[in-house]
Amino acid sequence: MTEPRPAAGDAPAIGTAELNTYFVLMEAVSLLEHRIEQQLRAEGDISYVQFQLLARLNARGPLTMTDLADGVVYSRSGLTYQAGLLDKAGLVTRGPCPDDERSTLVHITGAGRALLNQVMPGHVQVTRLLLDPLSDQDLDHLRDIMTRVRDHMRAQPPRSAAPRQRRSP
Repeated sequence: MTEPRPAAGDAPAIGTAELNTYFVLMEAVSLLEHRIEQQLRAEGDISYVQFQLLARLNARGPLTMTDLADGVVYSRSGLTYQAGLLDKAGLVTRGPCPDDERSTLVHITGAGRALLNQVMPGHVQVTRLLLDPLSDQDLDHLRDIMTRVRDHMRAQPPRSAAPRQRRSP
């Protein structure tokens, strides 16, 4: 086993086991994302981000654009574009938020729910690629581990709270 090299700056070095774990995780996530994108495009002509928005709105009810951006970990401008596409397709509606005039509230429509119902069986089938090789104990461990990782990463300010960077002319 190779010893990790000294870290650059403040970040500690990554050891061989950590690096291998990172690559296995990223490969599995990439494979799953690719299959999910294929399935959603084929069965619903939507992207994974659009699916996430519809599913989140369906589960939680109307949400502000900021809450949606933080929930799906997507840029504000990208989310505005995606919500616009969904609005144009009649899958969501957008309007002023009664509690905050600066916010836009997004609602899922009946057509949005129908599309979710259409793509969900195939989505569950693709998700089984991740879940089927795992025992109940594996699922408990993976959920615990990934919850800690997510919570650690979410302890940072949400992307929507970051100041917008101006582009250079």
